[in-house]
Amino acid sequence: MAAELTAHELIARHRPTLDQALEAIRTRAYWSPHPEHPKAYGENGSLDMAAGKAAFDALLGNRIELDQPGTDGWVDGETSPYGVELGVSYPHADLDVLLPAMKAGMRAWRDAGAETRAVVCLEILKRISDRTMEFAQAVMHTSGQAFMMAFQAGGPHAQDRGMEAVAYAYVEQVRTPDTAEWTKPQGKRDPLALSKSFVPVPRGIGLVIGCNTFPTWNGYPGLFASLATGNAVLVKPHPRAVLPLALTVQVARQVLAEAGFDPNLVALAAERPGEGIAKTLATRPEIRVVDYTGSTEFGDWLESNARQAQVYTEKAGVNTVIVESTDDYKGMLSNLAFSLSLYSGQMCTTPQNLLVPRDGITTDQGPKSFDEVAADLAKAVDGLLGDDARANALLGAIVNPDVKARLEAAAGLGEVALASREITNPEFPGAVVRTPVIVKLDGAKPDAEAAYMSECFGPVSFLVAVDSAAGATELLRRTIQEKGAMTVGAYTTSPEVEEAVTEVCLEEAAQLSLNLTGGVYVNQTAAFSDFHGSGGNPAANAALCDGAFVANRFRVVEVRREA
Repeated sequence: MAAELTAHELIARHRPTLDQALEAIRTRAYWSPHPEHPKAYGENGSLDMAAGKAAFDALLGNRIELDQPGTDGWVDGETSPYGVELGVSYPHADLDVLLPAMKAGMRAWRDAGAETRAVVCLEILKRISDRTMEFAQAVMHTSGQAFMMAFQAGGPHAQDRGMEAVAYAYVEQVRTPDTAEWTKPQGKRDPLALSKSFVPVPRGIGLVIGCNTFPTWNGYPGLFASLATGNAVLVKPHPRAVLPLALTVQVARQVLAEAGFDPNLVALAAERPGEGIAKTLATRPEIRVVDYTGSTEFGDWLESNARQAQVYTEKAGVNTVIVESTDDYKGMLSNLAFSLSLYSGQMCTTPQNLLVPRDGITTDQGPKSFDEVAADLAKAVDGLLGDDARANALLGAIVNPDVKARLEAAAGLGEVALASREITNPEFPGAVVRTPVIVKLDGAKPDAEAAYMSECFGPVSFLVAVDSAAGATELLRRTIQEKGAMTVGAYTTSPEVEEAVTEVCLEEAAQLSLNLTGGVYVNQTAAFSDFHGSGGNPAANAALCDGAFVANRFRVVEVRREA
């Protein structure tokens, strides 16, 4: 296969970026090569918002051609949460044909070495970055995110997470030298001498099972971690969010072919309505790595049944914030209001339970009772979302009917501190847009416990009355142990309370944010610096991204020879 892009060219083009990424994961300082403001994409006319929208519109009603082996038909059926019928068709694969074809290209990909694989991956990410505005539309109209969030989270932030995975993969592969000369003295006899070579070898085919809400942000880490470590990757998108990952696969196949590698190293597995191929795929012997984001139930099933594969799951948890005291009451309320509202709470990191002492809290504005905290938080959310245009820009759309049903049922679980209201999106009248509901619960009552100890994914939060800060800390511990948590937050001016909460999070392996009152929110993480999940509690068995996320996607095979 003739290469249009040589390894030398790609290394010259992308090695400086790879080195910056390696430095960023070492220092954990802020760094991103992908601008997160739309204006940064305006210098090149092909990247601006209008061009991106036009490129997206041109996809509607058409096929995404991938030229994959084993295509036995075409599937469609995506409808945007904004009410737009996408009408895009994707190739349906005969797995008995596609999987062997994917495996065939792995030898050359393995032999290319860690650096070449890394820069090919960075070229894929660069091509995706060049189409960020088009991808933003695709993410928006499959996830229901508002445009700005779809642009940022689905574009530059997702690309950052993919590059972060490539950097970690490179570090782990070059930890062992390619060759070594080994000499062992034998006294008066001649020394024993061996020449040794060490080759990182992939496990096999990686399977990425995509999610509906963040198809690229959650999909790219596993995709690029597996690809950079030498594995072929089969991408199985969520049936409601195929387009962003299909475009990703299309770009990856183009770059691989141009670089002289088999494009079948990356392929798409779109499914017919109701086909449910994830279980079938995950347990096939060819699949040796599985990356999954979604429900706890299916994540647990994968961990128990995909025994032939290394399984990396990000599931669900009950995220908790302890509110004990604050020296910036207004800032706290503002920060919490935004965290509860962003993307209608449809993030695995959104707080659900806010634990507040029933006797109230101390603040810079004087003591505040439990009921006052509830009323003031409701007022802060109302103020944030009072303007419908602003509300639409923050909330996006409800992603599926299950979320809407949970939201409507939540009001019957306790005393409503803030009722959800319906908002019309004038640009997309078919969108289902709802503001959050906040429900007050007494943490001591068993019927209340049934509510707050279950995940209620969506714009639903519980303000839970607890007896004391110590009681809040113990409830936090139990929640993490039993249900897991992707995020934990705490507001306190007490060193003792801060130490107690921190100790719980260290012991139970939960990521903690303390006293956030500015423009950083508990449900947001930055690639190269923040860890997303820990892999140490039931919410996820892996972290995005650390050495453990990439190191077991390959093994090192040694070849010894007499020197």
